[in-house]
Amino acid sequence: MTEYTKLKYYYGRDLAKLLADKVHKKYPKFQKQQFIDTVDKKITNLELKGRIEVIADALQEFLPTHYKEAVSIMMSILGPPNQNETGMFKDGYWIMPIAFLVEKYGIDDFETSTDAIFQITQRSTGEYAVRPFLMKYPEKMISLMIKWSQNKNVHVRRLSSEGTRPRLPWAKKLDQFILDPKPILPILENLKKDKSLFVKKSVANNLNDILKDNYNIGIEVLRKWSGSQNTDTQWIIKHALRNEMRKGNLEAKNLIM
Repeated sequence: MTEYTKLKYYYGRDLAKLLADKVHKKYPKFQKQQFIDTVDKKITNLELKGRIEVIADALQEFLPTHYKEAVSIMMSILGPPNQNETGMFKDGYWIMPIAFLVEKYGIDDFETSTDAIFQITQRSTGEYAVRPFLMKYPEKMISLMIKWSQNKNVHVRRLSSEGTRPRLPWAKKLDQFILDPKPILPILENLKKDKSLFVKKSVANNLNDILKDNYNIGIEVLRKWSGSQNTDTQWIIKHALRNEMRKGNLEAKNLIM
């Protein structure tokens, strides 16, 4: 039996070495050993998020000081997009510090950072990195994510829903959407017939989040969708209402075919 390794231990010296080797090939001035030693020295006793941040901070320290140049280097090491709906956390785990680099240091450069998130999410996930941009640039970011919801890439479509979830686990709550989720609804409307299970789960989970704080808004969306004969839409409705069904909510029960 293979011994279980906690996820946080993937973000340590070995990952620092992997990143250093990748970066050095594209940017020979990168101080590989200093980067690895810096990460190794600072990660002791840290949990997952702390370790990811340490690696992101070390990248920021040893990459060029100009943000656009630093991001360009990091984009050049990403490799080809993930063709599968799975593997974003398994195969793409090493990209998470790059996403955090964009999240933490790129907030003042909307175009460069959102372009980077667009690339990152096709290989790992941008669902956490995108949230500070939704907070700082709500209208601009929602407009972009509506566009992403119509993208041919399944990971980009999923990001448009997952990144706007009001209560995404292990992420900052989006208080603006807890207060008023209506800006999210055009995104979900675009995705209601998506054939990807990956996307459908995200849409259902987004609606489940909305129901927790804005029941009337969420149930009205589901009531409107309930007349659809589309099997993908019906799957989303059923999954979105799973918690309401456990509560014995008769209104929810009546919406499920």
